[in-house]
Amino acid sequence: MVGHVLESHRMKVTGATGPSASQSSRPAKAAGGFSVSGGQSAAQASAPAAAASVSGVAGMNALMALQGVEDATERRRRAVRRGSGLLDRLDELKLALLQGETGERALERLTRTLREERPEDADPALNSLLDQIDLRAAVELAKADIRRSAA
Repeated sequence: MVGHVLESHRMKVTGATGPSASQSSRPAKAAGGFSVSGGQSAAQASAPAAAASVSGVAGMNALMALQGVEDATERRRRAVRRGSGLLDRLDELKLALLQGETGERALERLTRTLREERPEDADPALNSLLDQIDLRAAVELAKADIRRSAA
């Protein structure tokens, strides 16, 4: 019989880098006293594993980057929605005052909306605009307090 040496390949998982092949210097003996030679080298065996680990890491990085973009986009959307809500409450207050009402319900809604957490956006122009809206809402609330104390 023809004897061939079988190099055993052991797979070892090392954290986030994925599987890697390691070679043993001892030949593995098969039953019957002979051994069989491996059909591929260690480099060929580890190439698919390396490609799979690289694509897995790249996919994870892309997913994390996408989540970061969604977070920034969602923060911006919430900031704009809050600013728009404040403008709506200010319009309600203006209409109530023009109709000769005290506007207490509009003031309550304005106060609630103003107290909502305001997400910060990376755009300085948007932040400046939102600051101006917040300031206008605070001024209207202060004016309402003055009217209440004068009455």
